[in-house]
Amino acid sequence: MSPMSEGIMVILSSPSGAGKTTLVKLLSERKGFVISISHTTRTPRSNEVHGKDYYFVNREKFEKMIKNNEFLEYAKVFNNFYGTTKLNIIDELSKGNNVIFDIDWQGTNQIISQKLKNKLLTFFILPPSREELFKRLSNRDMKDKLIAEERMKQFDKDVLQWNNYDYVIINSDLEVCYKQISDYIDNKINKKESTYDLGLIENHIKKLTS
Repeated sequence: MSPMSEGIMVILSSPSGAGKTTLVKLLSERKGFVISISHTTRTPRSNEVHGKDYYFVNREKFEKMIKNNEFLEYAKVFNNFYGTTKLNIIDELSKGNNVIFDIDWQGTNQIISQKLKNKLLTFFILPPSREELFKRLSNRDMKDKLIAEERMKQFDKDVLQWNNYDYVIINSDLEVCYKQISDYIDNKINKKESTYDLGLIENHIKKLTS
């Protein structure tokens, strides 16, 4: 629960495989954040549950929701749609609950552009190296090198969005990464200043894209 009358929104984005979904779950478990559950048209993975990981719907249903202006944000990623409905988010924030989003940069830009009165904090998560990212992608349950290679190509486009976020965090160690995010959130809620090494991030971006 936030000490403010209304909750804040925290967005975690990353290229596929950089670890944002695990971080979102940790923030929910340890800090009580409500996870925004997205609708998607993609097929569930073997370990995913409808209503817990995503709301899995067909394309016809999703497009109807777009026409009805039900989404706070939505985007098309790898030929599938993903979107966050407005009603649930507004309800949680009005109750003083903090909400965390696991969405891509397209959705983040849509939320930023709406200039909502609720406080918003955005994070972009990066892998420690291209080699580590490919290893993570290859170890997923899809086990398909072609899909992993497709994600790597998309990575080169996604990583360019880093400078649209409040903070960029390198996920070399999960616990260290979590603590950095948690500290930035606490400082935001308590209106304290945060130190941020932009030069370190810029150098890391150069390594990832060279």
